[in-house]
Amino acid sequence: MRKVLAILAAMSVVVAALVATGATAAPGKNFPEVIALPDGWLPEGIAIGKGTTFYSGSRANGAIYRGNVRTGSGDIWVAGQAGSVAVGLALDHNAKHLFVAGGATGKGTVYDTRSGNLAASYTLTAPGTFVNDVIVTRNAAYFTQSALPELYRVPLGKGGKVNPAAAPVKLPLGGDWQQMAGFNANGIEATANGRWLIVVNSASGFLYRVDPGTGIATKIDLGGASMTAGDGLLLQGSTLYVVRNTLNQIAVVKLSHDLLQGSVQRTITSPSFDVPTTIARFGMSLYAINARFSTPPTPTTTYTVVKVMR
Repeated sequence: MRKVLAILAAMSVVVAALVATGATAAPGKNFPEVIALPDGWLPEGIAIGKGTTFYSGSRANGAIYRGNVRTGSGDIWVAGQAGSVAVGLALDHNAKHLFVAGGATGKGTVYDTRSGNLAASYTLTAPGTFVNDVIVTRNAAYFTQSALPELYRVPLGKGGKVNPAAAPVKLPLGGDWQQMAGFNANGIEATANGRWLIVVNSASGFLYRVDPGTGIATKIDLGGASMTAGDGLLLQGSTLYVVRNTLNQIAVVKLSHDLLQGSVQRTITSPSFDVPTTIARFGMSLYAINARFSTPPTPTTTYTVVKVMR
């Protein structure tokens, strides 16, 4: 018995020493604040999947990078191809498929997150305009078009199954929608039940509630606030996060239940922002991707993902 007590006493001393030195600090608290992407990557979209996995696409050649927000490490998951582009990214509800907006290629592509294989490729419109962002509901994927007043709907099968043979549907934007010179429809989000879409017009600074069945857009009254330079969107309950790229800001907007009114609650920024374009959420953090549009791209230009508290 004395021997057992002596062992227990010794163990308590060791534990106390470990606590004193911080060796028992809870894992996950030291996630990196800034995560490096490959040099010359030209990123714009980001999505966070299962566990601590994140994805980033390349505007240079459509490659997809898969990294880890906990360790900051990662590698190229889908190789790039000449003529390909990856802009906005979104995962389906089971995180089994990654949907990619193809920019000026006019395409939308889908990758199987388990294998990295191409699951589907859709021709949404003719090349030369700009398929900018994407959101996935349980019934369909919706892609924005920044050069024309229209969205594209790709129907999904039962249980959100991807159908490579599905025919994309053009959804003209009507109602209050105002098409202007420059980039228009940009970031897109959807309510949890898929009843409504939310789209930001980067040129006008307006937010719209859009009917996914008709394309009828209703302007969201922000009480005079503007979302010019609005890019990626993230909807969490009644809170909408709006990335304002060239302003290096994320606006936090509280929306009414019917999504027809909103008020800017605060603005998130960081000295590490360098033209952030899109965001994804992990726990209480937001991860913003720096597109660095104002920096001339070279093969050695650095790009990063920045973590901020939401």
